[in-house]
Amino acid sequence: MMNARPVYLDHNATTPPAPEAVDAARKHLEEDWGNPSSSHVYGATARKAVLRSRETVAGMLGAAPEEIVFTSGGTEANNFALRGVARMSDRRKIVISSIEHPAVTNVADYLKRFHGFEVVSLPVDGNGVVKMESAREVIDERTMLVSVMHANNETGVIQPVRALSDLAHAKGALMHCDGAQSVGKIPVRVVELGVDLLSIAGHKFYAPKAVGALYVRKGTNIHPFVLGAGHEGGRRAGTENVPWLAAMAEAAKLVMEKQQDDKTRMSGLRDRFEAELLAAYPRATVNGVSADRLPNTAHLSFLGLSGAELLARTPLIAASTGAACKADSSERAAGAVRFSLGRGTTGGDIDLALQSLLKSLRV
Repeated sequence: MMNARPVYLDHNATTPPAPEAVDAARKHLEEDWGNPSSSHVYGATARKAVLRSRETVAGMLGAAPEEIVFTSGGTEANNFALRGVARMSDRRKIVISSIEHPAVTNVADYLKRFHGFEVVSLPVDGNGVVKMESAREVIDERTMLVSVMHANNETGVIQPVRALSDLAHAKGALMHCDGAQSVGKIPVRVVELGVDLLSIAGHKFYAPKAVGALYVRKGTNIHPFVLGAGHEGGRRAGTENVPWLAAMAEAAKLVMEKQQDDKTRMSGLRDRFEAELLAAYPRATVNGVSADRLPNTAHLSFLGLSGAELLARTPLIAASTGAACKADSSERAAGAVRFSLGRGTTGGDIDLALQSLLKSLRV
């Protein structure tokens, strides 16, 4: 048993690239390796691949192809959104949530420290959901941008993005959403969310690492993040990473084909996993259980235990510790563990994970 590979329950950290994505990347590394900006046949082949990739990713999000700007990943997309809008606005106030990823909070802090922006952080309730009453109080005519993630990377709790978008727009502000955790797990349609900007990260939905995109709604005034030649409609300079873009497009196709079945299957496995753990360890709690959550994410606090120590003595599970929401007690946060399932997670994997965890909980 100790020589077995651990059950991988950390899909919110990264997903294994889909075979179709790997094949697409290999083809463009070994065969169609031309520069998309070149005028000859090699460049034309690569250029068509970029166009197809843009159309596919746009289709996954319900966007127009010209609204998709390719990036090196979710972190760059978040930087591009906040810093790009800041360069083009006379307003000086940014509203984020208290549970944003560092790729948003650190950018907001940078804009505050070095460019004098006011940054207001919205509190969350006991389930980790942004408090709308606080949003209504702080989003005003001075607000440039509201940036709130679609789903929390730790708890999987889904945020009221549409309501926040409507509130932001009513005050003349733009709405950005970090969709890194939600894309691939639940339907993400930019029109339904009402957002002006949305960041995605390919490696969260079975594409390779270091590729992503920023949706920029048509007409949104945003400054280029990387300066140089006129790539990406002049919004992000640099020769396109064709193999990785083709891979992300294949991953996006799989999202559109498999998402509903994946959602149903993973939520069933997740619910069984939680129920058996709660029955075996009554001092465990599921964080965000009363809110809408991603179907693959189980974020539990084992009161009286250290989450890090629990995982250390359960080597047959690859999961991660993660702080519970900001409203939680220090004991609850210390005992928090995130288990995130994926497309390849089987019932047998859950059985083995439960067996290993229950043994550790009895130690």
